[in-house]
Amino acid sequence: MSAPDVSGPGATPHARLAGPVGVPGEESVAGGTARWLRWGQHALLAALAAICLTRAVAAGAHPAAEVGALLVFVAWYLVGIPLARRGVGGAAWFLVLSLLWGVLVLVSPENVWLAFPLWLLAGHLLPLVGGVLVSVLILVVVVAEPVRQVGGTSFAAVIGPLIGMVVALGISRAQMALVRDGIERQRLITSLYSAQEETAALTDELARLQRAAGATSERTRLSRDIHDGIAQGFSSILLLARAARAEEDTTRVRELLAHLETSAAEGLEESRRVVGALAPADLDEGGLVAALHRVTERFEAESGVTARIVTTGSVPPVPTTTEVALLRYVQGALANVRTHARAESVVVSLDGSTESIRVDVVDDGQGFDTTDWTTRTPRSPGDGGYGLRATRTRLRELGGGLALESAPGEGTVVSAWLPVHDHGADGDSR
Repeated sequence: MSAPDVSGPGATPHARLAGPVGVPGEESVAGGTARWLRWGQHALLAALAAICLTRAVAAGAHPAAEVGALLVFVAWYLVGIPLARRGVGGAAWFLVLSLLWGVLVLVSPENVWLAFPLWLLAGHLLPLVGGVLVSVLILVVVVAEPVRQVGGTSFAAVIGPLIGMVVALGISRAQMALVRDGIERQRLITSLYSAQEETAALTDELARLQRAAGATSERTRLSRDIHDGIAQGFSSILLLARAARAEEDTTRVRELLAHLETSAAEGLEESRRVVGALAPADLDEGGLVAALHRVTERFEAESGVTARIVTTGSVPPVPTTTEVALLRYVQGALANVRTHARAESVVVSLDGSTESIRVDVVDDGQGFDTTDWTTRTPRSPGDGGYGLRATRTRLRELGGGLALESAPGEGTVVSAWLPVHDHGADGDSR
């Protein structure tokens, strides 16, 4: 039986750990074991009270006095339950309970049986030294009662209560250690979760800063290339056009027009060079199929997830913009598998025809609920589903689309498709 929780002024650290209804939070930190111990101790007191009542009346004690004193004792014990919830008055409550027990012993010596619950309470409520001293005083009363009644005692009448006192103190101290260890374990678990959340937040922030730095660096490079190449070419064309318009000499006009043609050709070549620099490096050799093989092999090596490429049909030559869009889609899908899916394997299937090209990424991971991914608008790239929505937008701009199938525990299938345009009209196809 636990004792009232003492957490008010003057309470010892030891006394704050347990009570008749347990310490606050004990249900979560000590679990079912502490709960069953507590109810077992309540049942023990009830059983001992019934035994004391029966034996006392049978031994000749006044029934009214025995019943009245026992009811007061039990009622005061029950008062400890709300006191424990409020965290007040544990030590004072125990002293009053001990005095009531003393009155019971005066009514009938059979009531010494209730000393065992008092020893349990002393072990819970008091520090080790104080609990032992109080328990010894209770033991003295138990041993001295036969002397008061019959003028003598026996070895069994002394050694039995002594063993009971030691056992009771041991049980109470063990339960205290159980609760204390549970509290410490819960604190460590909470600290671990907090550290994990902080690490995840720092990782997200680092990734965001890296993306921002990469975007800034790329914008700086592009602006420099455009300024030094294309913009300067347009400036030259503009000056030549103005000079040709003001020139009256036909021969000179033809020369200026020739210069205009040359400058325009150089500007076109420069613009193609800048656009070509935007293409992923994986597309430098072998086109889309080879790029997907390299990306998938790199993903498998870095993540440990089994990955393979399945190609059906014939993959026709497609514009660079189509290759870039599909490669970026696969890279994003594999990144999602690596980050979220907890998958063991992933298959990238490529199906081409003269009309369209389709790429599916299928994993056997944990899946997720896709109810609102197509309708909810993300507020930032860190918001869930941003990558999928950005990919879908890019594909739609090229005349294609994106489909997603998933459910918790059933893996995920992401499908992207694009039409195969006449690459001759694009001007930059593979």
